Amino acid sequence: MRNDRSFIELRARERARALLDEGSFRELLDSFEQVMSPWLGKQGIVPQADDGMVVAKGTINGQPAVVIAIEGTFQGGSMGEVSGAKMAAALELAAEDNRNGIPTQAVLCLETGGVRLQEANLGLAAIADIHAAIVDLRRYTPVVGIVAGTVGCFGGMSIAAALCSYLIVTREARLGLNGPQVIEQEAGVEEYDSRDRPFIWSMTGGEVRYESGFVDALVGDGVNAVKTAMNEAIAKGVPSQHRSDNYAWYLDRLTRFDTAKQADREQIKQVFAREEK
Repeated sequence: MRNDRSFIELRARERARALLDEGSFRELLDSFEQVMSPWLGKQGIVPQADDGMVVAKGTINGQPAVVIAIEGTFQGGSMGEVSGAKMAAALELAAEDNRNGIPTQAVLCLETGGVRLQEANLGLAAIADIHAAIVDLRRYTPVVGIVAGTVGCFGGMSIAAALCSYLIVTREARLGLNGPQVIEQEAGVEEYDSRDRPFIWSMTGGEVRYESGFVDALVGDGVNAVKTAMNEAIAKGVPSQHRSDNYAWYLDRLTRFDTAKQADREQIKQVFAREEK
C-alpha cells in the first residue's frame, strides 16, 4: 500500500512505538537512564546509552503488552551483558504478569548478529537467560518474533527466534544460526561466498524460510502489513505444539539431507517444505 510506510527503515524505538497502540508507548530504562555496557569503553568502543535495546510497555488492541526491539545499527544488534539482561528481565516480568492474572503479550523485533564478541561469555549467559524466559512466557501467551531486515537474525538469537510461538519475516529478512562471513571463514569461499547476495538470500532469506516452514508469515515491508501479521499471530493464541518441540519431525527430515551435495534452495524446500493443509 502506498500509504504504508517502511517498517525496515524504522529504528528500534520507532518500531516498538509503531507496534503498540497509539499513545500507549512507555519506555523502560531508556537512554536517559544511562544504563550501558561497562565493557565497551575499556576496549575503545563508544557505548550507547540504551545498549542498543529498547523495552517498551503499552497496549496492543487494548491489552497489556511489551515490545522489545534490538537496534541493529549499534554493534550489529549484538547482545551484551546489559542489552541481554534488559530483554531477559522484560520477558521474565511479562511471565510474572501472566501468573498474576495480567495477560501481558510479548513481541520481539529481532535484528541481531548474536552474541557481542567483545563481551563473550557475559553475552552468551544473557542469551541463555533470554531462551529460558521465552520458553517460560510462551506457556501463557504467544511470543511473537519479527525479523524485518536489514541485519537479520543470527547466532544464539536465531535460537531465540526459533523458540518464539510465531515468527514473521519480510523478503529482506535473513535467519540462520551462522552468518555468511562465519561460514565462509570456517568452510571456505567455495562452500559459502559471503559476497554472493542472491545465493545467501536463497538459503537464509525470508522467502525460503517461509517456504520451508521455519517461519509463519511472510509479509511486505510496511508497518500496516507487519502489524496485521502480528495481530493475527496473537489472535491464534498459544500453539498446540511449538516448532521447537517438534524436534522428532525435524530430525527425521535431516536424515534425508544429502550432505555430499552442496545445499541449495531447491534441496532445502524439498526436505523441509511446509505441509499444505
